[in-house]
Amino acid sequence: MRLTFLGTGTSFGVPQIGCDCAVCRSDDPRDRRTRTGAVVEAGAVRLLLDTPPELRLQLVGAGIAGVDAVLYTHAHADHVNGIDDLRAFSVRRGAPLPLYGPPEALDAIRRNFSYIFDDGVVPAPGTSKPRLETRPLEAGIAVPIGGVPVLPLAFDHGPQRVFGYRIGPVAYLTDVKAVPPAAREALRGVRVLVLNALWWRTHPTHLSIGEAVAVAQDLGAEHTWLTHLTHETAHADLLRDLPRGIAPAHDGLVVEVHE
Repeated sequence: MRLTFLGTGTSFGVPQIGCDCAVCRSDDPRDRRTRTGAVVEAGAVRLLLDTPPELRLQLVGAGIAGVDAVLYTHAHADHVNGIDDLRAFSVRRGAPLPLYGPPEALDAIRRNFSYIFDDGVVPAPGTSKPRLETRPLEAGIAVPIGGVPVLPLAFDHGPQRVFGYRIGPVAYLTDVKAVPPAAREALRGVRVLVLNALWWRTHPTHLSIGEAVAVAQDLGAEHTWLTHLTHETAHADLLRDLPRGIAPAHDGLVVEVHE
């Protein structure tokens, strides 16, 4: 199995518009963080996690020419607004691309991008729109997607519910504020854990770095990668300060996971 980090930044991205801080001015390419998304490959199956605004550039940069399905965590703009870039996949497939996720998130996506899902909106000759099909998931119920077992788990993101996903030995949790006991039990045994870790101080809707470290140490994955990072933390500083087995991810990072 292979995990590719397409983007590892918070909703502002790094560098932030108009910011002159040390991280935003950094010449370390690992400090350039586009909005958060990832791809998990299991054999010939590719699953895309979210469609961030920079999706086209991220996929081209990672050399990913096709995906078999999209797993949405929630419907916030930084996780959804690259959805039109899915046109390239549905046109090539000649069939709708399935979108999975929480029912309320898929409903919001259908409302906010109604031109995609309204059969009455017909592209002009010579043009196209994404052909997508929504498939709601139920938290705690594993489903096979392309033959790959996917377990959606529900978490709080402030007042909103988000899904994280366990895909075999990989778990991907972003925009979560806490990992409750039931979810921890479902995550036991993962080899690679991805956790959002906004910054060192606390936040009302995201894990802080310290909170993410505590979750990682409790779950005991072989390696934990932190994502959804801000301009308050330089990659090199995090790499130096984090405990063994826990590290910041960066855009374009590829992790091979042996099952």
